[in-house]
Amino acid sequence: MSKSLQAIRGMNDILPEQTPLWRYFEGTVARLLDNYGYKQIRMPIVEFTELFKRSIGEVTDIVEKEMYTFEDRNGDSLTLRPEGTAACVRAVLEHGITGGGQVQKLWYIGPMFRHERPQKGRYRQFHQIGLEVFNLDGPDIDAELIAMTWRLWGELGIRDAVKLELNSLGTSESRGRYREALVEYLSAHHDKLDEDSQRRLKTNPLRVLDTKNADTQAVLVDAPKMADYLDDESRAHFEGLKARLDAVGIPYVLNPKLVRGLDYYSKTVFEWVTDKLGAQGTVCAGGRYDGLVEQMGGKPTTGVGFAMGIERLVLMLETLEQIPEEISRQVDVYLCAFGEEAELAGLALAERVRDQLPNLRLQVNAGAGSFKSQFKKADKSGALYALILGDDEMAQQVVGFKPLRGQGEQQSIAWDALAAHLATCVVQG
Repeated sequence: MSKSLQAIRGMNDILPEQTPLWRYFEGTVARLLDNYGYKQIRMPIVEFTELFKRSIGEVTDIVEKEMYTFEDRNGDSLTLRPEGTAACVRAVLEHGITGGGQVQKLWYIGPMFRHERPQKGRYRQFHQIGLEVFNLDGPDIDAELIAMTWRLWGELGIRDAVKLELNSLGTSESRGRYREALVEYLSAHHDKLDEDSQRRLKTNPLRVLDTKNADTQAVLVDAPKMADYLDDESRAHFEGLKARLDAVGIPYVLNPKLVRGLDYYSKTVFEWVTDKLGAQGTVCAGGRYDGLVEQMGGKPTTGVGFAMGIERLVLMLETLEQIPEEISRQVDVYLCAFGEEAELAGLALAERVRDQLPNLRLQVNAGAGSFKSQFKKADKSGALYALILGDDEMAQQVVGFKPLRGQGEQQSIAWDALAAHLATCVVQG
């Protein structure tokens, strides 16, 4: 017997009962970004491999171990995007929309791909919403990104479940001085480091700081601190950011070990973390990358941004039971019609109601059926009310109106008064 077809491990279907919550989350974010003046950009999911090697860094875990890379028919090396910032920078450079100091405030949404060990909240195909801002170099825009996420957590009802961690990585020069001091310190304790940290010491020593190994963490207690190596400009920028967060009343924790996993970050880095999702605690992260555009062949252009994981945030909403009631109900009203004449009249009546109430979720029974079977489908739909069209209703040009959830008697409503009645009842319901 042939093997049954199924999805690739770590690449999951999002089923119809799950998509309403996804759409609610994505719609909430999109509306918030519109209100803050951000514009959407859409990039391909496949890019030349060189893009990610040049931007993320060839000795990062992503490039070394996690990318989905293949040759196409022309022999070009292509990669499914593992993150969005590099692709966005490529797009703005290719189309020249940041030239001449033009400020761009952009956002995108879509799937990313990394070959990791799948676990709850961490998948090989995962979805992100990302923001990128170009040609604004002050701490005010860093603060806006963080304030925007703080507002989002409030709208979603999860503000008490997340914590903001902050750090500054300084400029490439100050980071270089710190790297030398860190390597010197860690080399003196080489035998106490775990195997992965020993490897990173030679390739990407700052990543040793975010190790989860307890023995290596003990070594890091007395390690040099990045804050002691910051240049004056980076220190002033970081103080400006903290002052703005204090002014808005956004709490934060300074985390000197926060370095992020990508080579292009400078100055501000931040993460929103939670203890509600087990090991996968980061739900949103980002920072400043002032040298990335130039590194990728453009003119000096400042940049800052973040990405949030949709799977993890949807999981948080489920875990904390922060799902609006209307999300679980996809139908407001269900119309039952009995007999061909009633079906024809019901279809026409439903379309007139939709003209008058375009936001009403009205489902018309399809496939005919007995009184009992249609009411069973109406109840299963989750609708608040059932509309009934039979011989008696047709003769009187009324529709039966029956509450399906809670109190209330069935009543008859004239066809021309139905939309107005539904507008009142559905809002009240």
